[in-house]
Amino acid sequence: MTGRESVAPAPHETPAPPEAQRQPAAPSLSKKAAGLGLGARYALGLGGLGLLLAVWWLGTEVLAPVGGMARRFAPGPTFVSLGELLSGADLPHHILVSLRRIAVGLGLALAIGVPLGLAIGSWRRLEAAASPAMQFLRMISPLSWMPIAVMVFGVGDDPVYFLLAFAAVWPIVLNTAAGVQQLDPRWLQLAQSVAATRWETLRSVILPGVMGHILTGVRLAIGILWIVLVPCEMLGVSAGMGYFILDTRDRLAYSELMAMVLMIGVLGFLLDAGARALYRYWRGQ
Repeated sequence: MTGRESVAPAPHETPAPPEAQRQPAAPSLSKKAAGLGLGARYALGLGGLGLLLAVWWLGTEVLAPVGGMARRFAPGPTFVSLGELLSGADLPHHILVSLRRIAVGLGLALAIGVPLGLAIGSWRRLEAAASPAMQFLRMISPLSWMPIAVMVFGVGDDPVYFLLAFAAVWPIVLNTAAGVQQLDPRWLQLAQSVAATRWETLRSVILPGVMGHILTGVRLAIGILWIVLVPCEMLGVSAGMGYFILDTRDRLAYSELMAMVLMIGVLGFLLDAGARALYRYWRGQ
C-alpha cells in the first residue's frame, strides 16, 4: 500500500499495524507456574518423565507375573531394541515416510482450510450456510472413512493423504475464520481509505492479523494428524510407522513394537514443541 503516512490518523487514534501489534497470547499456565524459573521447569518436567518411566517399569517387571505377556514390553528390552533400530536403516526409513505423509496431509489441509476460513470469516451469510455442514463433517471420525477412501483412491499413499487432510482441515478452518472475525475493523477501513487493492489488503492486513490463529490451528492439526497417522498407515502401505507396528506384531518382536510406540511419542512431542516454538516466535515472545 502507498500513502499510508499521508492519510493515517494521529498516533493516539490509530491501532498498531497487524505486523507490529500482535496481541500477546493468553497465558497457558497459572501465574504461580509461570513464575517458576527455567531450571525448575526442566527439573519438574524431567521428574514427571522419571515417574512415568518408573510406573512403566513397575507395571512390566515388578508387578507383572513371571512369564507374563507384560514382561515382553519392559523398558530394558525396549531400549535395547530402540538402540538397534536407530543404528539400522529400516526405522529411519519408516520415520521419514511417515513424516512425509504428515507434511503432505498438513499442506493439503492448509491449502484448503486457510482460504475457506478466510471466506467464512469474511462473509456472515457464508458462515451461516457452511457452519452446520462443517460441524456435521468434523464430528465424523476420519478413521470411519477408511474403507471408502480405499475403494475410491485404491491402496497406497493417496487414501492416507485424504484421511490426514480430512482430519487436519477443521481446526485450521475454524481458527482462521475466528481470526478474521476478531480483526480490528479500523485497519480494514484504513486499507480502504488508501485505495488498497483486495490483494494488498489480504497481504498486509488480513493475513498478518490472522497468522497467530492459523498457527494455533496448525498446532491442533498436528496433534490430530499424529493420532490418525498410525491407523491410516495400516491401509496396505509398505512403509511407515503404522506399517512397522503391524510388522513387529506379525514377527512377535514385542520389544521392537514397544520401541516404535516410544519413538512415536518422542517424535510427536518434538513436532508439538516445534509448533509451539513457531507460535511463540510469531507472537514475539
